[in-house]
Amino acid sequence: MRLPRPQWRWLHWLWRIPLALLLIIILLLLLWRTQPLPTTAFMLQQSIAARFDDSIPTVRYEWVDRSQMPDHVKLAVIASEDQRFALHDGIDTQATQDAIEAALAGKSSGGGSTITQQVAKNIFLWGGRSYIRKGLEWGLALLIDALWSKERILEVYLNIAQFSAADYGVGAASHDLFKKPCNKLSPREAALLAAVLPAPTQFNAAKPSAYIQKRQRQILRQMRLLGGSSYFDQFPEQFSEEQ
Repeated sequence: MRLPRPQWRWLHWLWRIPLALLLIIILLLLLWRTQPLPTTAFMLQQSIAARFDDSIPTVRYEWVDRSQMPDHVKLAVIASEDQRFALHDGIDTQATQDAIEAALAGKSSGGGSTITQQVAKNIFLWGGRSYIRKGLEWGLALLIDALWSKERILEVYLNIAQFSAADYGVGAASHDLFKKPCNKLSPREAALLAAVLPAPTQFNAAKPSAYIQKRQRQILRQMRLLGGSSYFDQFPEQFSEEQ
């Protein structure tokens, strides 16, 4: 039995909606290969919430070019969040498998999210846990890895990651928490910023708890094990900038 013509027309156009969204996302990613991001979904959500709730801090955001990011700032977040960043294509399948196995066993896990996945989530998606959001995150991460260089992914991540209840990006965080520009951060300060990334609203990099200081030491040690600035030699692009 045929559907009435008006309803058939509605169904005929329905499949074009996700295609249109995909094309918009691709165009945005192509634009943002070189241009600073004006905001992200996470920042927009907090900005809107802050208008209706005085207890939510106003977003602080300042874009910093990668030439102003010392290698130890870049390496600190890799050591903390994604030590296989140079090897995967946006998704670390081994880390994801380990996280799934840990969850099935009832154990705590880090979730297996790569830096690229976090970029995808912060730009386009929302917080919380769901299979739908995770699936979208994986697809977007693969797309970002295909369209952007590793250098660009890391630059964007460092500019949009949340480092405190109000600070997004190392530009805002370094000025607010350490009263200095990003290019003046020491390795120890960079490690402190990376140490709070799992829970930036709970910890303060400027007044680190014993737990954050312990994570700082672990990150500094892992930065040395990764090879310091020589870690970036494995990338095809000129990753390391003159400091």
